[in-house]
Amino acid sequence: MDIIRRTGRRSGTALGSVLGLIAMGGVLAWAPPAAADTVAPELRSFYEQKVSWKPCADGGAEGLECASITVPMDYTAPKGGKLRIAVSRLKARDRDHRRGILILNPGGPGGPGLGMPGFVGDQRIGEVYDLIGFDPRGVGASTNLSCSIPDPAEYDLPSRPTDAELHNFTEAARRTEEGCDRMAGSLRPHVTTANTARDMDVIRGVLGEDTTNYLGYSYGTYLGAVYGSLYPERLDRSVLDSSVHPDRIWRDDWKAMAPAATENVQRFAEWAADNDDKLGLGKDAKAVRGLIEDLAQRLHEEPVDGLTRTDFDLFVGDLARWQGEWDLFADTLTRLRDGVPEEGSGEQPAAAAQDAAEAAGLVAAASRDRLMNGTYSAILCEADWPSDLNVYYDDMRDFRENHPYGYGVAAAAPNPCTFRTSPPPEKPVKLERAGYPTGVVIQGEYDTQTPYEGGPAMARRLRDSLIIVEDDGNHGYYGVPDYDCVTERIDDYLIDGVLPGSASTCPGVPRTDLDADQPDADKPLAEQVQDVLDKRDEELPVG
Repeated sequence: MDIIRRTGRRSGTALGSVLGLIAMGGVLAWAPPAAADTVAPELRSFYEQKVSWKPCADGGAEGLECASITVPMDYTAPKGGKLRIAVSRLKARDRDHRRGILILNPGGPGGPGLGMPGFVGDQRIGEVYDLIGFDPRGVGASTNLSCSIPDPAEYDLPSRPTDAELHNFTEAARRTEEGCDRMAGSLRPHVTTANTARDMDVIRGVLGEDTTNYLGYSYGTYLGAVYGSLYPERLDRSVLDSSVHPDRIWRDDWKAMAPAATENVQRFAEWAADNDDKLGLGKDAKAVRGLIEDLAQRLHEEPVDGLTRTDFDLFVGDLARWQGEWDLFADTLTRLRDGVPEEGSGEQPAAAAQDAAEAAGLVAAASRDRLMNGTYSAILCEADWPSDLNVYYDDMRDFRENHPYGYGVAAAAPNPCTFRTSPPPEKPVKLERAGYPTGVVIQGEYDTQTPYEGGPAMARRLRDSLIIVEDDGNHGYYGVPDYDCVTERIDDYLIDGVLPGSASTCPGVPRTDLDADQPDADKPLAEQVQDVLDKRDEELPVG
């Protein structure tokens, strides 16, 4: 979904940096489009266009080429407006054993993908595939779709709203939809997953390939499944990493994130209780959960250094999923417990509590700092959302009591799509695999962005193989440090065609070993957390 993937703070090195804007012009490099005569006559000119490659503009993208192609805004009326799609390429290192192109997508919806070849290019797949990235329609260096959204500061959107505050979420969603509709022009109805998949097929044809291979993360798993359903004869090998649920498009997929966050809080609480002799947070999981709730209430009554209960709930939902960083989570809770005074005591927060509040605030700010462009909203609105506000309010009341962590209530709240001004021009594509080879789905057991059930459901729908990453809350696995088991199996499949078992497992990142030396333990807690956030920014960007 729309949240940036995070990895453990003590794992590996960065895979690359995001590419910059597309560079135009350059030396002509073109192969005759594959099977252009098999497409509809009115689309043939798009498949037959010539592409000009040039080194990408970003100084950190050495070795990659960028170009642009044009596609119809409306595939049912291709003689109308056209859109520009930015494409990037990293050629296969072993040209003698090249086996075609591998199109990449990072998810989102609305995640720019121009930089993806730079992130996975050092993997073995870079030996035999031309790695192809692209910014989907509406995004980045492609033709943009913009939204005019209200300033979040205008609304009080707490993590545990009173009944009177539920309406705040409604008004924020309504005004966002009004702003998107006002700024979208005629483009918005045509920014859909199906049209992005059609753009991918134009990319394939322009590059002169009879078929493509595909690696998509998060929302990109749905995009890949849609492409295979529309163009089964054009898809060869496919990997869907951290899959959305094929039967929950889109509200139910979004809503499932909050219970998944609660599940991670529970497994942290069980771990903390098992290590009570070292942590002292509670002798059982119920006591640890009670401590978290007590701190939430104390911060609601009197924030510390700007840390509110809403910030704290975001922090809890974020840190609970990363079992490799549970020591930081526990340290924050301990310092807040011991340093935040009871209401009315007149005492000032201890320095350790202020450090912990700063650390938690950093995590909360990162959780809130999400891309909001018109593409994200347009994609979500391609499916129907309930129009009855009571449906949302009933779910929000449930979530504020039982699932307040992470996105919590916001995941159940009215969405701009609740107030969609017009229906999309077509229904979501029915997902099926009929005619292309068996693919692989990867799913983390405790992923909150695309909760676990989505992986088995997508594998079952497409009859794909499934790799389960056990006891892990991450999001996005292929090519990521600490997940060599996943990367090796996917390399075997993408390079040699060797499928993993129909359902197999790989280990997740180990839980924090409290007996091991922690190299950063002498740093202030806020600095340790900032190091984590900086590292996450350098890792593979999966939405």
